[in-house]
Amino acid sequence: MPHPVPVIPDRLRTTVRERRPALEALSLDLHDMPETRFEEHYAVEQLAGRLAAAGFDVDKGVADLPTAFTATHHGASDGPTIAVLLEYDALPGIGHGCGHNLIAAGGLTAALAAAAEQPDHPGTLKVIGTPGEEGGGGKILMLERGVFDGVDSAVMFHPADRSLRARHALAASHLRLTFHGIAAHAAKAPWDGRSAAAGAQVFLTAVDSMRQFIAPAARVHGILTHGGDAPNVVPERAELDLYVREGSSAALDELLPRVLAAAEGAALATGTTVDHVETAPRYTERNNNMAMADRLAAYTAELGLVLEPPAPENPAGSSDIGNVSVALPVIHPYVQICPRGTPGHSAKMREAARTPQAHDAVEKIATGLAALVLDLLGDPQFLTSVREEFHQSSSAPDRCQES
Repeated sequence: MPHPVPVIPDRLRTTVRERRPALEALSLDLHDMPETRFEEHYAVEQLAGRLAAAGFDVDKGVADLPTAFTATHHGASDGPTIAVLLEYDALPGIGHGCGHNLIAAGGLTAALAAAAEQPDHPGTLKVIGTPGEEGGGGKILMLERGVFDGVDSAVMFHPADRSLRARHALAASHLRLTFHGIAAHAAKAPWDGRSAAAGAQVFLTAVDSMRQFIAPAARVHGILTHGGDAPNVVPERAELDLYVREGSSAALDELLPRVLAAAEGAALATGTTVDHVETAPRYTERNNNMAMADRLAAYTAELGLVLEPPAPENPAGSSDIGNVSVALPVIHPYVQICPRGTPGHSAKMREAARTPQAHDAVEKIATGLAALVLDLLGDPQFLTSVREEFHQSSSAPDRCQES
C-alpha cells in the first residue's frame, strides 16, 4: 500500500511564513550581487553567517573549493543524514538569469525552518553549499572529494517557467577547442599564412551539417571566444567553447568522438591543427527519486502549488546534480516563477527571479521541502521506500522520461 502522506504541521507553515521577509531580503541581496562560478565569496558569507547564527556547525572551503561549504545541525539521536543543497552562482554577462538566488534563499529557509520546528530531530541535517553549477561542476568535484559521503538523500529545487516534480536532464561535456594556424600579412602575403579562424569556421559548418544525423535529444552548441587579433593579420589562434549534450552518458560517449572528428577534419581542410580540453567534469543524466518527488508534490498541493508529473516534452538542460543523483537519492523539482515559455538564462528570467511572484512560489516550495526533510529524518519507513526506489532505478537513470 502507498505510504500515507502526513499533513504539513501548522507550526512549520507559520515558521516559514515568519521567515518570508528574511527569505526575500536575502534573495534580493544575492540578486543584486551576482557572482560567477567559483567566485561566490559574498554569497557564501551571507549564507554561512545565517546558518552559524542558527546553531549550525559551518565548515567553509570544503573539497579544496573556497566557495563551497557545509553546515551541520546535529540531532538528539542517531539517524540518517539528509542534505539540503544550495546553489548561488550567476551567469556571466546576465547575472541571476537562472534564479540561483532563489535556490540559495529558499533552500536556506527550508533548512532553518526544519531545524527550528524540530531541534531534537533524529540524525543529521546538513546544508551543502555547492558553487560553480554553471559550467564548473562544483557538485561533481565535491562528490569526488568525499563531501557527500554518508549522506542518505539530498533535496533542492530550481526556478523555471513551469512547476514540475522532476525533469529529465542531458549528459554534457564542456569542450574548449583551440585551432592553431600560421600568422601572415592578410594583404601582402596571405598564402604564407594558415587561418585558425577558418578552421573554426569550417568546424562550425561541419557541426551544422551533422545536426540532422544526430539523435533528437542531442545538443551541440557553442561560441567563438577568440578569432584573431587584427583584420590584417591571418589569425594564428582561434578558440571555441562548446557544449556537447546527449540523453545519456553512453550516448554522449558515442557522439563526442564524432564532434572531435569534425574538428580534426576542419583542421585538415584548412592546414591548421586543433587540440581540445574538457573545461569541467562530465555531467551525467539525472536519476530522479520519485518517492521523494511525489511526497513533496503532495505537500505543495496543500499550499496551492501544483507540481506537474514529469513528461518527455518538457525541455531539458544539464546540471551537476545528475552526478549526485546516481550516487544517492536526490530530487530536483522545478517551481514556476514566470510565464510559461520565458527563456531560461535570459534577462527576462533574471528579472523574474526578483519578483513577488517568485518569492511567493519559493515560500511554498521551501515549506514543502522543510516538511519532506523532517519526514526523511524521522520516518524510517519512508526513507526505506526512498532507498528501495533508488536501488531499483539506479540501473535505469532518468526514469521520468518514461512517465
